[in-house]
Amino acid sequence: MIKAVVFDAGGVLVDLNLDDCRNAFKRVLGFEKIDVLLDPCHQKGIYGDMEEGRISADEFVAEVLAESRPGSTPEMVKNCMCALFKGIRPSKVALLKSLAERGYDLYILSNNNEIAWTQFQRIFLDAGIPIDQTFRKSYLSCRMGVLKPDPAIFNMVIEDLGLEPGEILFVDDSERNATAACAAGMKGLHYDVGTDLAALVDSEL
Repeated sequence: MIKAVVFDAGGVLVDLNLDDCRNAFKRVLGFEKIDVLLDPCHQKGIYGDMEEGRISADEFVAEVLAESRPGSTPEMVKNCMCALFKGIRPSKVALLKSLAERGYDLYILSNNNEIAWTQFQRIFLDAGIPIDQTFRKSYLSCRMGVLKPDPAIFNMVIEDLGLEPGEILFVDDSERNATAACAAGMKGLHYDVGTDLAALVDSEL
């Protein structure tokens, strides 16, 4: 019996537009390397290092500025990063409210960074579902020091929740991450972006 539903954030709950983000880095900053760093699920290079907590957000920004056109600022870098995030669809807001009303504990487990997380909090607040009120806890890779699909991150979440792994449903738009959750004993679901998230989740509850 499922007691907790754990969602990936970007791609599952919050819509992403990688092209807008890449174009912003190139147009605003002249930072061409973004094509190598940015990925829907598993960021590369210094972006991945930031999301794993190997470097801080400020260090990431400094690295980007070092290879950007003169006059670029930290705020410009942050704005370019936030161009990735496009809000939450009303159907997903309704799903989260429905799950809470039905008694399921909701959580987030996300490969994420502090700059993006600030924007995520604004997006959820604007959608009428503040993160701290909607989710019992948010697990962020940059704070945990490990990225999905490393088995360690799933084991840390399982231990912290204090539930049997089979009582936890995990939803991610990365098939690698969903498979890793299954290997840890969770019920992992791969969400195909653009499909009916509510129908997918309800199929396992």
